[in-house]
Amino acid sequence: MTATATYTIQQLPLEERPRERMLRHGPEVMATAELIAIILGSGMKGTPVLQLAQAILARFGTLHCVAEATIAELCEIKGLGPAKAIQLKAAFTLGVRASQHIGMPKYRIETPLQAYHLLRDEIAHAKQEHFVVIMLDVKGIVITVETVSVGTLSNALVHPREVFYPAIRNKAASVILGHNHPSGDLTPSRQDYDITNKLIEVGKVMGIPVRDHIIVVENDYLSMREKGVMF
Repeated sequence: MTATATYTIQQLPLEERPRERMLRHGPEVMATAELIAIILGSGMKGTPVLQLAQAILARFGTLHCVAEATIAELCEIKGLGPAKAIQLKAAFTLGVRASQHIGMPKYRIETPLQAYHLLRDEIAHAKQEHFVVIMLDVKGIVITVETVSVGTLSNALVHPREVFYPAIRNKAASVILGHNHPSGDLTPSRQDYDITNKLIEVGKVMGIPVRDHIIVVENDYLSMREKGVMF
């Protein structure tokens, strides 16, 4: 028995339900409609979730067209309300961002300006402070960039484990820290000094040195290493 529109999720044998199939066999064996059904989580009254997922694919024709659809266009599908349309749009947007990083060409960072160029598009225009870690291999080539903390208008709290766990997971040889100042003022705060030097010390213990900490505003940056404020 396979998952078709003839059956509701509850009518399917347990082993044929999308979540259970993914848990047992992995995402590679899943049909596109099943993956969409997992993202949606549940259907609406009179529309089982798998049937709703199939209706979405039928309406737009291809997965690419589903990804390109606006929230308003998704809401035109019977049974798909704003909340589920937003869930679906968020999932596709995350997929696009992940693929951009996966496909990112090799980029070597040798100067603070190069680090700033990499961070600028990520966080320069954010209205809250974002704390970002650039992970580098032994040759100084970017492995990946990860936001590890999002704070208030003027404060992004970060714990060393949030910085070094992804660094260890990605086998980084060193890291560059970065965060934005939504105020537009590049002056490091007392907290900026404290967290930078705390992370430097942790990096020494972990064997993953902190190469720099870049403060980013819309059209400028400050390198704490270049300014001699890293102890």
